Amino acid sequence: MYRRQLLGGFAAVMLALGGIGTAQAETLTVGAYPANPPWENKTESGTFEGFEVDLVNEIGKRLGAEIQIQDLGFQALFAATASGRIDMAISSISITNDRLQNQSFTQGYYDSDIALIAGDDTKLTGLADMKGKTIGAISASVGEAWIKANTEKYGIGEYRGYDTQQNLLLDVQSARLDGAIGDIAGFQFAFTKMKGMKVVEAIPTGDKFAIMMKKGSPLLERVNDAISAIKKDGTMAALHKKWLGADAAADSSINKVLPIPQAQ
Repeated sequence: MYRRQLLGGFAAVMLALGGIGTAQAETLTVGAYPANPPWENKTESGTFEGFEVDLVNEIGKRLGAEIQIQDLGFQALFAATASGRIDMAISSISITNDRLQNQSFTQGYYDSDIALIAGDDTKLTGLADMKGKTIGAISASVGEAWIKANTEKYGIGEYRGYDTQQNLLLDVQSARLDGAIGDIAGFQFAFTKMKGMKVVEAIPTGDKFAIMMKKGSPLLERVNDAISAIKKDGTMAALHKKWLGADAAADSSINKVLPIPQAQ
């Protein structure tokens, strides 16, 4: 009887102090562009799915944190991380030196090339045919940056920026655009559902996708360590197989642990 009373009293004290039943898991807010399969996509039920969605949920599990994903436009991701409104951003975001001046990135986990795409009946046979043509890309993307850097070289007639990949692809499909430039994996995945388009020419970039955070985020090392563990035990390779339908090359960023990138 005395022991039960003692234990009961101890429990009451701990509850009063917040030691039992009140502990809450850390919550990490992740911004995601909602129409970017196979990396992330918002379903009809309002939930997110995709390679990077699975990745951040796995990171949360390993950190003992709850992941909350917010629906944001691609351009809005940069302001949201910089201001600290979200903890992390995903959406096939390439590490670039310009971005590293104002943001922090984890190690890369996917080697990302871009591509020129067009409708099946296009007369474009390669980048050299873009002279005088109207070419589109997602605004603030690496595709847009490539177009702006190469407009003079290839004589591109007009550039059009888009907020969503869906609208970009619809304009390519209907020939309102002569072509578009962006993430080759995302385009190829989209072509399984939207017909009438093809890759005209791949453009090697040497870029890598990573998770973006506020500059100097205290989460950076923890999240990066989780990514290293996810690579080492084969979980990252399994995500690649699940969402891209093929095994990643052994020497790719999917399998190799890499350093945290630094601004130059």
